[in-house]
Order: sequence, then structure tokens, then C-alpha cells
Amino acid sequence: MEYSHEIIVPNDDLPFKMFIFEGSQGGYIRQKHWHRSIEIFAVFDGEMEFYLNDKRYPLHTGEFMLVNSNELHSIYAPKKNKTLVIQIPVATFERYYTDDGFIYFSHSSRIQDEEVMGLFEEMYHVYAEKKNGYEYKVQSLYYRLLYLLVSKYRKTDLDAEKIRANKKLNKLSTITDYMKQNYSKELSLESIARTFNYSPTYLSRMFRKYAQMSYKTYLDDLRLRHAYNDLMNTDLSIGMVAEKNGFAGSKAFARVFKEQYGVLPSEYRKKN
Repeated sequence: MEYSHEIIVPNDDLPFKMFIFEGSQGGYIRQKHWHRSIEIFAVFDGEMEFYLNDKRYPLHTGEFMLVNSNELHSIYAPKKNKTLVIQIPVATFERYYTDDGFIYFSHSSRIQDEEVMGLFEEMYHVYAEKKNGYEYKVQSLYYRLLYLLVSKYRKTDLDAEKIRANKKLNKLSTITDYMKQNYSKELSLESIARTFNYSPTYLSRMFRKYAQMSYKTYLDDLRLRHAYNDLMNTDLSIGMVAEKNGFAGSKAFARVFKEQYGVLPSEYRKKN
């Protein structure tokens, strides 16, 4: 399984990010990744599978999944679905951190979950309609959500392993943030190591220990996600897609793409 780190940017008109899941058309696989923000997937219609730290969680209509900050997760959505994604900057909850500078949420009772799902549905409809004053209405619902999270879902009796994993991924995130911004440039292990004053050997060990993957695998996955968007949404040639996203050439791009999707980029573009 591959891992990557996502940088979350709030909507311009809201203090958080809210959007329809990119895998809504089905046939979607998102390999293991993590990010600092709290992320919630609310399924309005359809189904999907979540994997949190390698444990499988089926998700059906009317259910949601809450992913904590720096929690490794992957997604499998083979069929069409309508899913709302909400991403909340973890700093929003700073005053509720534990002594270890950490916050962790878990699901509450089924009745409580149903109330939260109702909030998601109303937030989505109000935001989609964008009637006069919609920002205030959405934010009033958002603050109700924050209240429920800290009062009903927050856990304070955390085990040492969760805290340790959070610290490890936080340490690596500074480096992956930089890679996220510069993925199209030359990013050798040696150049990144110089940028962050590490030895290449130490940086390589950081990736294998903290992200459980090699530096090259991480970089290939990062570039592949951007290249996929260009492949499906532009008329650029395969070679230009590869070059634009930092691959050494079309052969290198094709190899990484086939490992993920099972076919060559040209075949995938033609089929889809």
C-alpha cells in the first residue's frame, strides 16, 4: 500500500473545506495517506469501504466516517455514490488538546450519529443553494458540529501508540508539505535531505519508519495523483503529462500508472 500526505486548504468563504467526494463516479481507489486536518466522509447515497490503520470499515447510506489528524487511511469506492467530505483544520480544536498536544475523536451512539448526519445534509443543501446569508447559516451549523465533536465524540483516555503515531507523522509532514508544493521539480532524495539539513541515509530511514514506504514510492504517488488529473481533464500528450508532473519521461510515468491502475495511461484515457 502507498502513502501520501495531503495539504488541506479551507473554502474561501468558509473556515473549513466542504466538497463532493472525488470518487463519486465509482471505480475509485485512494491509497493510504494522512493529513493534519480532521476529515469526515458523509455518505448520502451509495456505499464505500474505509481502511483505518488497516482495519476495514464498510460505509453505507446515512453513515459517516471520521478520520483523525495524522490517521493513516485508504478508501475503496467501486460504485457510484454521493458523499460529502468535510475537512476541518486541526488547529480549530487547539484549546481542547490533551497534555500531549493531541486530539482524538471516535463515534458516539447511533442516535448521536444520526443528528450529525442531519447537520451534514443541511450544511450541504444550504451551501449548494447559496441563498442570501448562506455563509452565516452554514457556519451556524458548522459550530453546532464542532460542539458535538468536542462534547460527545472527543476521547481523552488515549493510548500511547496513538500519540506516538501522531508525533511521527507530524515530524514527517514538514518535509512532505514541501514536496507537495514542488512535486513537478527535480526532487532527489539528496536535494531534499540538503534542504532540511538531513543526511540522505537518515531521510530515507524516516520515510521507511514513519510513512512505512520508500522516499521514491512516496514521490511517485504524489506525482501520479496530479498526472491523473491532467490525463483525464486535458488534451496533453502522455509525454507532456509526464514532463509537467515531474516524471523522468513517458516510460517512467507509464510504469507507475500501470502499477496503480493495471493498464497503461493511453488505454485508461481511451476507456474512460
